[in-house]
Amino acid sequence: MSGWEYKVMPAPTKGQKAKGIKSAEARFAFALETLMNDMGREGWEFQRAETLPSIERSGLTGSTTEWRNMLVFRRPVNEPMDDFEPELLPAPSETPHVSPDAASDSAQEDAHEKDDFVPGPGATHMAKDDGVEETSPVSGMTASLRKLADQRRVKNTEN
Repeated sequence: MSGWEYKVMPAPTKGQKAKGIKSAEARFAFALETLMNDMGREGWEFQRAETLPSIERSGLTGSTTEWRNMLVFRRPVNEPMDDFEPELLPAPSETPHVSPDAASDSAQEDAHEKDDFVPGPGATHMAKDDGVEETSPVSGMTASLRKLADQRRVKNTEN
């Protein structure tokens, strides 16, 4: 069994000057020809050209999708792949045996974890579901909002 090694590189974006080549198309073709011949001398076989999306930063927090032209090459791997043998796992048993004691122990552990949970300060319960997706209004005011409102109320009464 033989494997392949792949190499992906950006396609040239502008032409390469050479003696006797005048037009932009001919210069671009010459740049591509030179690249492909260099890769061929190193044993790489051209497979295909792909246009792939690349998400890049734009400004401080934005991002844009730039499309990149890539060239895909491959060559045979020099190491023999015959040494590789996947590990065969034993077939699973028909049904796993779980004792009733083990099942009740795990249920008790889950119940104990729920008993240990104490909600932190803030909103303690949510309003009922109003049937609208992605909304769950908090019922009541959190402690931090109440503190902020009290501070602003004191400032307004002083003025």
